[in-house]
Amino acid sequence: MGRPGAAKTQEVDTLASNIGTMKLGMRVATSASSLNSEGSSRPTSSSQRYCNTIDSNTVSTDATRVAGSHSFSSGDAANRLGSSTSRSAQQHTTIPNRPGNYAGGRDGSDDGDGDGDGDGGGGGGGDDNASGSTGGNGRSSSSSRHWSLSDFDIGRILGKGKFGRAYLAREKNTGFICALKVMFKAELQESKIEKQLRREVEIQTHLRHPHILRLYGYFHDEKRVYLILEYASEGEMYKLLQKQKTFSEPVAAKYIAQMASALEYLHAKHVIHRDIKPENLLLNANGDLKIADFGWSVHAPNSRRRTLCGTLDYLPPEMVEGRDHNASVDLWSLGVLMYEFLVGVPPFEDINSHKATYRRIAKVDLHVPPYVSRHASDLITRLLQYDGADRLPLDEVLKHPWILKHIPNPRAI
Repeated sequence: MGRPGAAKTQEVDTLASNIGTMKLGMRVATSASSLNSEGSSRPTSSSQRYCNTIDSNTVSTDATRVAGSHSFSSGDAANRLGSSTSRSAQQHTTIPNRPGNYAGGRDGSDDGDGDGDGDGGGGGGGDDNASGSTGGNGRSSSSSRHWSLSDFDIGRILGKGKFGRAYLAREKNTGFICALKVMFKAELQESKIEKQLRREVEIQTHLRHPHILRLYGYFHDEKRVYLILEYASEGEMYKLLQKQKTFSEPVAAKYIAQMASALEYLHAKHVIHRDIKPENLLLNANGDLKIADFGWSVHAPNSRRRTLCGTLDYLPPEMVEGRDHNASVDLWSLGVLMYEFLVGVPPFEDINSHKATYRRIAKVDLHVPPYVSRHASDLITRLLQYDGADRLPLDEVLKHPWILKHIPNPRAI
C-alpha cells in the first residue's frame, strides 16, 4: 500500500546516495538449509553504508525448487523492465560486527524534518506476494561486488504495488534465486516517501530471523531503485486466507507462534512493526510465515510514538484516539490477526463506515464467536486489551495453553 510522507525534490538524489550506491556481496549458494541465524549487526552512524552477503550454505527449498524449473529471460533485462541499466558509482563497505544505532531510525518527532527520523510510510508496493526464503547468515564476505540490472535474469512478475513491481530473478553467475523489487524514482519522489523508503531499507537490512523476510541488498540506475529480496514461493498469506476463508486452529496456532517469535525478536531490537496484517505476510515453500513489509516500521529505543499509521482494521485504541503508542501496538495487531485467521474477518470491522469501526476499536467492542475454542478465545481477549500495558507479553503468548496444545515447542518452528 502507498504511504504518505514528506520530502524535498532533491531527495531523489539523496535516495540514490543513501540507498542506491550500495553493493551486495554474494557467494555461490550450494546447499539447502533453513534461515536460522538470529544475530544482527547494525551500523554505528547514519553516515555508514551497508553491504550484506548471501552465505554459501544457506540457499533454501524455495530457491532449489525454482532453479532449473522456471523460464527466465536471459536477454536484455532493461528491455524486459523498460529500464536503464547504467551502473552507478558505488563504494566498498561492510556491516560492522558490533552493535550500534539504526541510521534514520532514532526516536524523533513526526514532522519529517529532513533527517530521516520522522514517522511516516515506507516504500511499500511491488513485493506483496514476492520474496521469501533463500536465507543467509549476514556475515560479511571478502568477496563483494557492485550490482546492476544486467547481473540478473528476470522471470515472471510476482506482485504489483503502487510504486513498482516485484519479479522473480536469478543472479547470472551463481544461479541464486531471489525476488527483485523495482521502484520508480519519479514515483517515490512524487509521493514524497524517499526518506521513508531509506528507513525501511535500513531497518530490514539488519534483521536476521527465520520468520522475517531477508533484504539482501539494493542498487539503482537512472530511473529505478532495486531491492534484492528473498523469494517466498507460496506468496501472500492474504490470498491463502481468502481462498480458505478461515484456518483451522492448529494451522493458526503455528502462524501465531511464528509471528510471536518474530515480533519478540523485533522488539528486542527496538523495532516496532506497526502494520501487521495478512497482506504483509508471505509463505515459503515449507509453509512457514515471513513478515515481509516494513514500510510503517520504526526503530524507537525510547519507545513512545504518536504517528497514526497502519491499516484501519488493525489499529489499536491508542492510535485511533491519538495517544502515544509503543511496541504494544504489535500485540494488539497480533490479536486482530489471530481473530481474522479463525473467524475470517477482523474483529472490529463495521461495514457501515470507517467511523463506526473506529468507535468499536476505541470501546474494544469484541465478540468472539462460540465456535472458537475456549483457549483460543482467551488468548485473543488477553491480546485485545484497551491498555497496552495489559496486553499479554510475547513470551507469555508462546507459553499460552492454546499455543502449546497445537505447537508443543513453539520456539523450534
